[in-house]
Order: sequence, then structure tokens, then C-alpha cells
Amino acid sequence: MKRDAMVIKKEDNVATALRDLSRNDLVSVGIGDGIIEVTLVESVAFGHKFAVCDILTGQDIVKYGEVIGRATADIATGAHAHIQNIESLRGRGDLA
Repeated sequence: MKRDAMVIKKEDNVATALRDLSRNDLVSVGIGDGIIEVTLVESVAFGHKFAVCDILTGQDIVKYGEVIGRATADIATGAHAHIQNIESLRGRGDLA
């Protein structure tokens, strides 16, 4: 089966698009040897992330099994996950 996006670790809550994807597409997301399907609620450009589950404001964004940021707004399953709804937690002097 073709894969439209990939999740590297099973604990990841975002997937990376392997091609440009359009709103309302039912996309196949590879997770290890398995596949899940997610309907996109927004278009997602190649290389960008989208949520594979609902992510609430303040929750960690996990990619490659690592926390890469924090949700600044609720991110619905299939929504584009990027600078409009994620803040970085790395290299910041304002966080303890």
C-alpha cells in the first residue's frame, strides 16, 4: 500500500507529508509496518506535519519520538501542525 505520510515512532502525534496533500484527502500514514488512515481537515505541503490524533493546547508535540514543541492551540486530527499552532521549546532562554 502506498504511504502519503510517515510517523517514525509509535508515540509520535504528528506525521510528515511525503507529498503535497489536499484538504479532505484520506491519507495513508505509515507507522512502522502498519498503516492508519487520516482525513485531512486542511491542505498540508510536502515535508510539513499534521496531527494524527487530537492534540490539546499545552500538550507536547512529539516527532521522531522526541518532544519538538508545544501546542499553542487545539490541533484536530488531520490539521496542519506548524508555526500557527506550535511553539518551539528548544534554545529558548525564557523557559526554565
